[in-house]
Amino acid sequence: MSKVYLMVTITGRGQGEQFAALNRTENLPVMMVALGKGTAGNEILDCLGLEGSEKIVLFSMVTGDVWKRVKRGMEHKLGIDVPGMGISFLVPVSSIGGKKALQLMLAGQEFEKEEETSLKDTEYELIVVVSDFGYTNLVTDAAREAGAGGGTVIHAKGTGMERAEKFLGVSLASEKEMTFIVTRTEKKKEIMKAIMEKAGLESKAKSILFSLPVVDTAGLRISEDWEG
Repeated sequence: MSKVYLMVTITGRGQGEQFAALNRTENLPVMMVALGKGTAGNEILDCLGLEGSEKIVLFSMVTGDVWKRVKRGMEHKLGIDVPGMGISFLVPVSSIGGKKALQLMLAGQEFEKEEETSLKDTEYELIVVVSDFGYTNLVTDAAREAGAGGGTVIHAKGTGMERAEKFLGVSLASEKEMTFIVTRTEKKKEIMKAIMEKAGLESKAKSILFSLPVVDTAGLRISEDWEG
């Protein structure tokens, strides 16, 4: 899926709505919104044009063509290049758990499936699971039964719920949890399948999930998966 990307935008808490509104003008609902806090040193923050304060982190799925339009909007309308406004970047998506989840996350964007890229030859992948709040135990139990070592959970808020009901025909809570699981590439399909079966859209967790290639790692032992 070389033309589908996870777009991550980090900006000050006060500017979050401006970036979310820009996404909406492109018919691109922000999938997840999370609070963060800048922790980098002053030298790094100056380089990135960020201040050491509370942040809003926006996660959206985009195609390459949509990214070009959104990027122009961020540069020309919001001045993202101005120091202190924020940063936005793309991470290639290697797989998405099911056609319904793909429809929901792309929100009508045109998508052309291509041959797998060389990034799929990575040793590790990051599985991202977005589930209704309070059901991460279903996700982590299913993942561990399939061989995952562990993961990390953050609290976030989902947006575009009415669009989700249109595509999925189910009611989803706006309060979400995101579970991040780093695993060996050869285990990824089995783990994603287990999560879809036991904590997917038909379960109480109503999870959607996708994976991202990990091009390099530090702190991961050769013989075991990350336990975050």
